[in-house]
Amino acid sequence: MQSITCRRCREERAALEKPPFRNDRGERIHAEICQVCWGEWLEHQTLLINHYGLDPRDPKAREFLYTQIDEVLLGDGKAEQVDTSKQGTIDW
Repeated sequence: MQSITCRRCREERAALEKPPFRNDRGERIHAEICQVCWGEWLEHQTLLINHYGLDPRDPKAREFLYTQIDEVLLGDGKAEQVDTSKQGTIDW
């Protein structure tokens, strides 16, 4: 298993086996993000999808999630904080 120095956690860890997307973003994640941080992202993504009632097939929802990927994993780590007190009252 190949290891990388992860951009997010800055530790030497196992790399993803393959890019998660078939585009430049997927290649960048594959090259820069470890399996642990990718797993944490998937949990965060599930929280966002459930909280906002997103349909990942909807282009608007996908763009929101891609923006979150860019900010959480590939950016400075700051992303929109999910206010769980509003759960069920968000209109997407």
